Order: sequence, then C-alpha cells, then structure tokens
Amino acid sequence: MKIQIASIFGKIEDKRRVLSNDHDLNTILVSAIIAVISGADTWNEIENFCREKEDWLSTYLNFPNGIPSHDTYNRVISGIEPAKLEACFMEWVATLIDAKGLKGVINLDGKTIRGAKNQGVKSPFHMVSAWSCESNLVLGQLRVNEKSNEITAIPKLLDLLDIENCAITIDAMGCQTHIADKIIEKKADYILAVKANQPSLMEEVEDEFRLTKPASSFETTNLDHGRIETRLCSVIHELQHAGVDGRWKELKSVIRIESIREFKNSNKEKELHTRYYISSLKRDAEFFQDAIRSHWSIENKLHWTLDVAFKEDMSRKRINNSAQNFSLLSKIALNILKNDISSKVGVKSRRLKAGWSTSYLEKLLGMK
Repeated sequence: MKIQIASIFGKIEDKRRVLSNDHDLNTILVSAIIAVISGADTWNEIENFCREKEDWLSTYLNFPNGIPSHDTYNRVISGIEPAKLEACFMEWVATLIDAKGLKGVINLDGKTIRGAKNQGVKSPFHMVSAWSCESNLVLGQLRVNEKSNEITAIPKLLDLLDIENCAITIDAMGCQTHIADKIIEKKADYILAVKANQPSLMEEVEDEFRLTKPASSFETTNLDHGRIETRLCSVIHELQHAGVDGRWKELKSVIRIESIREFKNSNKEKELHTRYYISSLKRDAEFFQDAIRSHWSIENKLHWTLDVAFKEDMSRKRINNSAQNFSLLSKIALNILKNDISSKVGVKSRRLKAGWSTSYLEKLLGMK
C-alpha cells in the first residue's frame, strides 16, 4: 500500500548538502503532514508523534537514521522556498477536484497569523487564501507583509488558479478595477463588496437603488444562537449610474443586502445593516443572496477552523519560512480532514481520532 500524499512534493529539489542528508526530504514532509493530521501543532509534537508511530510509519516511509529531531523538521521545512511548496500544493488540489474543473463560488480573503510576531511588533505574516465552498477545499495561498498588500497579492493568487466559469467573492479590500479586470481575464465572474474605500462607486450604487426599481428581490429569515436575522437581497441590472463610465469591466449588476438582526430573550436593540456589491453576473436575487452568504464560509470553515482546530493564531513560529510553510501543511491536513464524509464530528475531533486510531488514519491517507 502507498500513502497518497507521498507524491505531492516530488518536484521539490532538495538543496541540502548530500553529506548532511540523514533524512529524505519527502519522508520529512510526508511524516510531518501525517503528524499534523493526527493533532501535532508544533515541531516537538511532530517528532513525538512520529517516534510513537515509528514502527507503523516505517512500513511506508524510509527512516534509515531513525525519526528526525524536531530541530531537523523545523530547519528542513522552514528552509523550503514557499513558492515551490505552494505550487506542489495547488497541483495536488487540482487532482482532488472533479475532472470537469472548479465550479460554483470561490472566496478570497486574508488572515493574519497573530502569534508569529516578536514582542511589541506587528505580525509580519498575513496569508491570502482561496477557498472553494462547493468543493470544501483550500485552493491556494500567498503571503503578504500587511493586510493592505492584499490588493497586490490577490491578482497574483488568481494567476495561479484555474477559475474559469467560477464566481469570485472578495471583501471591500479587493474592490479594485485591476482585480475585476484580472477576474474577467481569467474567464470568471466577480462579486465585490463596495464600501467607503470606493466613495464614488458607493455613491453611484446608492443612487441606483434610490432611483431604479430592483429587477428582483429575495428574503430569508434565520434563527440561530438566540438571534433572528432577516436578510433582504435586491438586484438591479439596468444600470443608469453605477459603472457607466466603463471603469468596471463587464459590470452587469448591483446588489443590496439589508439585514435586520433581533435578539431573543435580550434587551439588546435590533441591529440594522445595509451592504452593497457589484457583479459581472446577471443573476437573480436568490443567487446573489446565496453567493454573498457563502463568502462567510471562508471565515467559518477555513480561518476559524485553523484557529480553533489547528491553534494557528497561537503559533509562535517565525524563523525563516516556518510560519508560512507550516500554515500550508495545516491546509493540506485540513483538506484531507474536511473531505472525510464518513465522520460526522468536527475537524478537531477528527484529528484526535486520527491520532488514536491507525485504521482511521489509514483511511484518511487513502490506504483503505
């Protein structure tokens, strides 16, 4: 039997000096991922897990000099050029996606690894990730130095992805004409949040809804955690004000989401919010309601899960490429764990189960 993920990193060149190579690069990477799947969140925990599972691991991986130390895991993985590691990751993800290619909605958003900073210094690690809510997969990531640099990172990440026929959702930070141009160039469509960072566009969209009757509307009501939230989505296609100067390529729709949040068993006053979006799609309000709502899946299913199930925000890794590369190992583990349809428990519980049960771990690794 083979471990399916053992083929992910075959294209990464091992640039270490031959005389100092006590451990094969692929063995280090694969055993580290298996340990992360099974609950390891630090280099020490990776070493400890592999030592406990040495007999089992040695059946599938070659450890001629025993299990690497935590320092070796740290030094070797942190020394890999992130772009090469991420390229291998995206090639692997492509094999997980249906042969027809990606479809549906893809969410792009950034996340700061808050623990990866020195005392009193702002964290230098901010990752922009692409998430497919339909495939339940992380598609790729890029590191930027600050949140404001998402504007330059998003087009670069889009260039690495095959997004043809997909709808791309991005928050207001990504509402930029060159990002809309890039999405259209990639034969995809955009749904971009509009806020005060685009004041003239914001004014045009507000005018559109003051002066033009929506082509369609769709309302939903949700009860969750003692809150009642009503969301009314309205869409206008016949644009008289927004985007008429042609700056926003293929702009076909403006969208308004009006939400009312009421609190049961509480004296807290109801909350009213109005949000606006632009899109190159000409679809009805029900579609946009679902697509815009799905953008929050990158927060709930990716960012929140990385923080809660993988303790990413607590990570103190900061040397060389350690934070960026370990984040990618976590995303590989997350993709594997998220797509286990046999288990009904959360990702954190699945990691525990993988650490406890060799049979379950083998199933996750495609060995059964």
